[in-house]
Amino acid sequence: MTKQLWLPKLAASLLAFAPLSYAQTQKAPSEEPQPTQLSPYVTVATRAPHSQRTLATVVDVITPEEAQRRQLTTFGDVIGQVVGSPTVATGGIGGVNSVFLRGANSNQTLFLVDGIRMNDPNTDYNAFLGGAAIGGGDTIEIARGPQSTLYGADAIGGVISLRAERGTAAQSVSRAGLEAGTFKSVGGYFHSQGESAGVGYNFSVRGTHTDNERENNDFNSVNLSGRVDIDVDPSITVGATVRWFNGDFESPGDRFAPTLDEENNEQNFLGTLFSEFRSSERFTSRVTLGGQSRRFVAEQAGATTNVTKSRRLVLDWQNIYLACCDTLKITAGVTGENLHVKNSGFGNINKHQDLLAFYINQEFHPVENFYLTGGLRHDDYDTFGEKTTGRVSSAVLFAQKTIKLRASYGSGFRAPSFLDLYGVGFGYQGNPNLKPESSRGWDAGVDYYLPSDRGVIGVTWFENRITDLIAFDFSGSFGTTYNIERARTRGVEVKGDVMLAERTRGQLGYTYLDAQNRSQEARLLRRPRHAVTADLGQDFGNGLNVGVGVRWIVDRQDIDGQTFAPFNAEDFTTLRVYVSYAVTEQLTLRLRVENALDERYEEVHGYPSLGTGTFFGADWKF
Repeated sequence: MTKQLWLPKLAASLLAFAPLSYAQTQKAPSEEPQPTQLSPYVTVATRAPHSQRTLATVVDVITPEEAQRRQLTTFGDVIGQVVGSPTVATGGIGGVNSVFLRGANSNQTLFLVDGIRMNDPNTDYNAFLGGAAIGGGDTIEIARGPQSTLYGADAIGGVISLRAERGTAAQSVSRAGLEAGTFKSVGGYFHSQGESAGVGYNFSVRGTHTDNERENNDFNSVNLSGRVDIDVDPSITVGATVRWFNGDFESPGDRFAPTLDEENNEQNFLGTLFSEFRSSERFTSRVTLGGQSRRFVAEQAGATTNVTKSRRLVLDWQNIYLACCDTLKITAGVTGENLHVKNSGFGNINKHQDLLAFYINQEFHPVENFYLTGGLRHDDYDTFGEKTTGRVSSAVLFAQKTIKLRASYGSGFRAPSFLDLYGVGFGYQGNPNLKPESSRGWDAGVDYYLPSDRGVIGVTWFENRITDLIAFDFSGSFGTTYNIERARTRGVEVKGDVMLAERTRGQLGYTYLDAQNRSQEARLLRRPRHAVTADLGQDFGNGLNVGVGVRWIVDRQDIDGQTFAPFNAEDFTTLRVYVSYAVTEQLTLRLRVENALDERYEEVHGYPSLGTGTFFGADWKF
């Protein structure tokens, strides 16, 4: 079916008819971020604010205050600290990063930005993940396990959601900062948020430069994000978000065949218009019109310049109804999407794709301390066809709500890419009869909430089975793609986030992961069998905060960069230290040391990671 003509018309009608926004008011930050700030609500698991205490889905939240306290600046830095989501980088800052959420590929994990998808099989986020910086008012939520029921394709491993928070009067603050350090690194930022006369605002801009450590490995970036909310009256809010990233990266290649003249440029723009209509405390209607434009250029002297362009237009209409004496909440909506991709590289792609999807999710709370959630979604693509997914989950609280038992079961899928379906070139021919990759996954766990809200300790068992994996077959006269492979990922996640003392916060995560290609009876590459992250933060009072973080990766397989044979990669441990000191209420000095033990390791064989880096910074609040 053709959706290109009706999508803009329907967007204009809905924006005028049923306003929308998903704005939330957050607690005011303290003068200096403290280790005691824990986020009690999440939105990514149900598309609406939901208490973590009663939620069955495993969700991690990194607030702006938490990222600032630990001096985490890039998305790769933040996501790599989360249980069950190991990241892999090709060397220095700005290089391609991959995330293996519960063992799934990056292209099987959905990345949402301000409510709309950033990636699909034709548009990746690996360069964005490796170089883009977090805005001063950004919150990151990571939901693990199949989430296609609410968000559609590419949510097999889970969903990573980045959103700019609404500025409020209680949060009103403006900050500027500078940082410089090893590898000729220098950067600066400005952030301002607040509210005046019913208008909330949140704006951030950051620029960075680093030479990294290898020759021809410079990286320059500019990040901009903004959000405005306008309360037209008590029942109507309208607003907009904008996010822009520009990164210039000199790519040195691997150490076996280095390239001294390859340069990559990534430009990514994403914006939304939204409105929200609240007819009563029980009904909210929200409309989001979003657009994304991405341009990636890879050029090298004496070689063909490859350019990838993608443009996406998204319309989402979501309605939330609270019924049955507050025991039943229904979330339902429709999503339309138009995508155009051009790729001058392998496959010579120039294709359009249209999507129409319907979804419904119900949260049922029949008796005290028992919570049940179920949902369905139907996606209709004009390229490969239709796909229906579902999910159910349940949580039970007992022992005065200090212990929670939870479980979930759901399905997910990844759509075939244009290259898979239609690509042509160098003895390759796409397969237009491909089906989407499909998954079914479950998890079960228990959480213990410490008295006086001092923290939580949790254990989760999970398994995800993926079928119809798309793989290349070059056995014929022309190579092509088929749905021929199967995979299984399973394991255990352990997490603790506890106030050990009044001013001491400890965080510990451990993941055991068994990730197998069942068709070839081989391990999936670069997924560590054991991954440990830990962080200890201490507020000494009088403005002094000190923290230390550890990352330990054990037992993983990789591909040899010269022989292309699989081998057992080396284990590695990295240590980071961060210190901040509030000289006055306005001025804070910062110090961080990355890879403090100068561990020499490669997350991808042939791409050395950075050695010890020391960085000094200053923040000014006004």
